[in-house]
Amino acid sequence: MQIAQIQTIPEIVNVFKVLTTGALAFALAFLITPLWTHILYKYKIGIKIKSHSQDGQKLTYVNKLHAKKSGTPTMGGAIIWFSIFVLAFSSHYVFPFIAELFKTDFFARLDFLSRSQVWLPLFTLVASGILGLFDDIMSVRGWGKNKGGGMRFAMRFWWLLVISILGAWWFFYKLGWDQLHIPAVGDFSIGLWYIPLFVFVIIFAAVSSNETDGLDGLNGGVLFMAFSSFAIIAFLQNKVDLASFCAAVSGALLAFLWFNIYPARFFMGDTGAMSLGATLGIIAMLTNSVLALFVIVFIYVMESLSVAVQLSSKKFFKRKVFLAAPLHHHFEAIGWPEPKITMRAWIFTIITSILGVIIGIMGMG
Repeated sequence: MQIAQIQTIPEIVNVFKVLTTGALAFALAFLITPLWTHILYKYKIGIKIKSHSQDGQKLTYVNKLHAKKSGTPTMGGAIIWFSIFVLAFSSHYVFPFIAELFKTDFFARLDFLSRSQVWLPLFTLVASGILGLFDDIMSVRGWGKNKGGGMRFAMRFWWLLVISILGAWWFFYKLGWDQLHIPAVGDFSIGLWYIPLFVFVIIFAAVSSNETDGLDGLNGGVLFMAFSSFAIIAFLQNKVDLASFCAAVSGALLAFLWFNIYPARFFMGDTGAMSLGATLGIIAMLTNSVLALFVIVFIYVMESLSVAVQLSSKKFFKRKVFLAAPLHHHFEAIGWPEPKITMRAWIFTIITSILGVIIGIMGMG
């Protein structure tokens, strides 16, 4: 795999394409936000603070700490995937028309909707975003058999499983991919093991993203750094369209964060958290950077492990390890202010993102 050398005019143009795409996504998401916010507030599409955990037990710490957030609009994540969807198709169908109209190829060069690099992550983003949107609506309206409304975790898990299996089938049988990259060592063929690995990565990223989305700005900042990191990795692999897609996600996330930082005007919701997590996993597979993914979003590993440890300890030993889980709620329970937890998580992710990018490009070339 050839690593791009940013020293010639074409590479400079590609850098400009990636940065411009990110800026356009930011502007588009920023413009859409007031309209979407108006709709959310008008129709009172706000969250209800859950009184029970997924295992049916009554919540104590989290319910009390977040009581003041009840009624805050959710589904803000729709701004992100909708902006990227509009921008992607505009770059392919509208920008060339504008370029022809004004006799310049500037806009035509911004087309990043390539079949080999962008179709699958874009489909994953939009498809899982729409499914997450229905889950958010069910939660707000109190629909469904789940306590407090919304899809049961099992149902969400099954549709995530279907999406990940379809992706694994496409990669393995259609694209013929079965390689796992070990940083600084090389690529290794793992045969059919590629399919369960693919499924695990997608489900891990989607579920962990959803678990981390519990404080104002927390998951939005983590995802911004993660997609920015993969924009660099993809660019250095000469996957310019994929890098542009990642930059578009980062730009839209930055606009979302403008309104989501403490105190949040709206929340991301499942329509954002799960769809962006699943898409991040797809991009990790497209760049053959699975191990780098776990470094970049190591905070996801910590959050998911805290949930697994808590549930296991409660089931087998009838006691808690943490005051609350995921981990960020434990820090809340011991008295850390919400902005402090978020800022420290961002700092931690900046460090892991830098390490992850370095690891991701080791041995590629």
